[in-house]
Amino acid sequence: MKIIIINGPNLNLLGKREPGIYGSLTFDAYFDQLKKKYPDIELEYFQSNIEGEIIDKIHEVGFTCDGIVLNAAAYTHTSVGIGDAIKSIETPVVEVHISNVYQREEFRHNSYISPNASGIIVGFGLKGYELALLSFQK
Repeated sequence: MKIIIINGPNLNLLGKREPGIYGSLTFDAYFDQLKKKYPDIELEYFQSNIEGEIIDKIHEVGFTCDGIVLNAAAYTHTSVGIGDAIKSIETPVVEVHISNVYQREEFRHNSYISPNASGIIVGFGLKGYELALLSFQK
């Protein structure tokens, strides 16, 4: 099984950025833990702060991967383009958010990803990525 995790803007700063919300572990360190815990899953990771690069990556893998775990970060609430990219592909997408977006600012309650995602995981910290991986196992 081949799964890609795609992270959006500012998630490259995990471990440094607002540790009270996002924790103190870097995503690279967490990703290494996931690869060790799930050696039978071919895991790939992509992060970009640029909306078009995220859309291009979704197009690139959207017909060949078994699943996409997507944390579009702030683009979740602003990007019709990323929502449309998900609608255009065959690979199922699970939307993940580290924090509980519904406990945060009102604008974070709207998602352009959710209507096209096969599932949504919010508020479980980095554990949400693992839960998303498990959702692809049959």
